[in-house]
Amino acid sequence: MLWNQYRSIFLFYYQLIQKSKNMKKLSYLLVLVAVATAAQAQDKKPASPKETVKGTVGGAGVEIVYCRPSARGRKMLGGNEPYGQVWRTGANEATTIEFDRDVVIEGKDLPKGKYELFTIPGETEWTIIVQKFGKQWGAYKYNQSSDVLRATVKAGKPSAFVETFTIATDPSAINLSWENTLVSFSVKSK
Repeated sequence: MLWNQYRSIFLFYYQLIQKSKNMKKLSYLLVLVAVATAAQAQDKKPASPKETVKGTVGGAGVEIVYCRPSARGRKMLGGNEPYGQVWRTGANEATTIEFDRDVVIEGKDLPKGKYELFTIPGETEWTIIVQKFGKQWGAYKYNQSSDVLRATVKAGKPSAFVETFTIATDPSAINLSWENTLVSFSVKSK
């Protein structure tokens, strides 16, 4: 869309050049400004950049792909992302999680494979939801009948405020942190 706008501007000024030689210098300057503006617009970073986390948790290889929203002065958990409602656990596309072997999450079996990771945030506890992989955007088409695993975990606090939603792995758990909330769920290979 942006490219079409710059193309139209370029064609307009090209036609002016053909009609008037006196406008040649001005036209070159305007084309240069349009090209520079187009290049700058392409350098903008997305508001919620995509992140891939790879690691070993509980002896299993894991890959998590998610988009990282930032608070930017807003109340997110319990605000923009209400407590008690299914959340895509990130921004944009649903977060995906893939294990290279069968695992046990919070005492519940999960076969090797690729899934979507949803959560239901709460003030004191969260529900972790692993669902069949469906290539969803957001949680708008979330369907509980596609759940493969659900586990409830306690919510804690990180050591400092976390501006940008972060998923990280450690040797025995996957950690979700944002604002003043830290949630961990245990993972063990079977």
